[in-house]
Amino acid sequence: MSLLRTLFTVSGMTLLSRILGFVRDFVIARVFGAGVATDAFFVAFKLPNLLRRLFAEGAFSQAYVPILAEYKNKQGVEATRALVDRVATLLALAVAVVALLGALGAPYIIRVVAPGFHEDADKFALTVELTRITFPYILFITLVSLAAGILNTWNRFVIPALTPALLNIVLIGAGLLAAPYFNPPVLALAWGVFLGGALQLLLQVRPLIRIGMLPRPKFDPAHPGVRRILTLMGPAVLGVSVGQLSLVINNIIASFLPTGSVSWLFYADRLMEFPTGLLGAALGTILLPSLSKLHADARMEDFSSLLDWGLRLTLLLTLPATLALAILAVPLISTLFQYGKFTPDDVMHTRNALLAYSVGLTGLILVKVLAPSFYARQDIRTPVKIAIFALVATQLMNLVTVRFFAHAGLALSIGLAACLNAGLLYVGLRRRKVYMPQPGWGRFAFQLFVALAVFSLVLWFGADTAETWLARGGASRVLHLLALVVGGVVSYFGVLYALGLRPRDFRRRAVQ
Repeated sequence: MSLLRTLFTVSGMTLLSRILGFVRDFVIARVFGAGVATDAFFVAFKLPNLLRRLFAEGAFSQAYVPILAEYKNKQGVEATRALVDRVATLLALAVAVVALLGALGAPYIIRVVAPGFHEDADKFALTVELTRITFPYILFITLVSLAAGILNTWNRFVIPALTPALLNIVLIGAGLLAAPYFNPPVLALAWGVFLGGALQLLLQVRPLIRIGMLPRPKFDPAHPGVRRILTLMGPAVLGVSVGQLSLVINNIIASFLPTGSVSWLFYADRLMEFPTGLLGAALGTILLPSLSKLHADARMEDFSSLLDWGLRLTLLLTLPATLALAILAVPLISTLFQYGKFTPDDVMHTRNALLAYSVGLTGLILVKVLAPSFYARQDIRTPVKIAIFALVATQLMNLVTVRFFAHAGLALSIGLAACLNAGLLYVGLRRRKVYMPQPGWGRFAFQLFVALAVFSLVLWFGADTAETWLARGGASRVLHLLALVVGGVVSYFGVLYALGLRPRDFRRRAVQ
């Protein structure tokens, strides 16, 4: 199986999900705007999302996938199935308890994560109610992530990549169809989260049955594989907690800023998540199983070569995305969100946050490629130490950036800290001689520089002023933005092709 083809497949499924995600955000922006209801929903939905990253996509997958790959490669199907059964049972029980405690303790949680909301009794009560409805989502999505880890280890990437689209479809329906039947209408979004999580879990059942890995209840925390995963999860939980703690602190700070700040940051973050998920998450997803298998087989030269492939592909695709977000901030935001209750003032505030976020886009995606190199080697402590350092740096920068840039300062601190995180991970891999750059980086850097320069000029001179975009109608914005995107893509890849870069240069087969 070609890794490049797999990347395009996963990215294509992710693209579909992201497009639906933008439609979802468009619906929310049009129906609810940026105010009390959206601030309450985004805070409530952020809590189970934070725990999802902690239990599911974060610490659990970092510890679970390398051990699962080792079992599959060295111990056979029966031993692997036994491990899957026991891990799934223990994980489901643990997260069910967390979900129950979260729903019961919602008032106390909101006082901690959004203390500024307590000054408005109605806003606080609404956030608590939404939190209680959305919190069980953590149980559904954690089991979905367990299934994704299994399927990805078997090189089945499509269903896990397609799964997030279900949640977006349900939320779109909730906003367009169900909202008028709820009081307040935003409750429809919370119930949409609950239903979407349940449907995502159901989608995993058939693919797991087909590979013979549908988990069966087996409670055995003393199982050697389970104990190894739990041992690795200790530092992994700490590392992921550090990253999520930074988001919680930023959310606390944003809750004291003017109304709309949480929403402006959310919409800017959604635009950032597009390339982050499309490139970073996709690359990390396909790299971790292959890197884990190479480490299990002690093929360190191939390990370094595969990582080099991932880094080049990351820079090739991420750097133009970074420039596009910065140059086309207003065109993107106005085209996607400036409808109904989402005003031109909301566009400009969101623009400020997006510009700040874009500073760290490359760093954010590089972290998703570099960190799996440590996880694959079952070294989780090093990324944890670096993450703690990045957290401290983020909050120190917040002391300055928030004062001068308000809510955009929070985004700027996150972006700068992500670049610092990526840099330290890279240095760590080089010092351990885990990664040795392959020949040809000088020529590759020159090709990128020229193509990016042409790409930037095309976008800069093709875009109008912010005032022009804010005053345009929706159809005019869409057509102009499409022309800019097509022109930018053609110019960028056209220059790369003229300078000798070919798709075959990035062909790579997955490790079986």
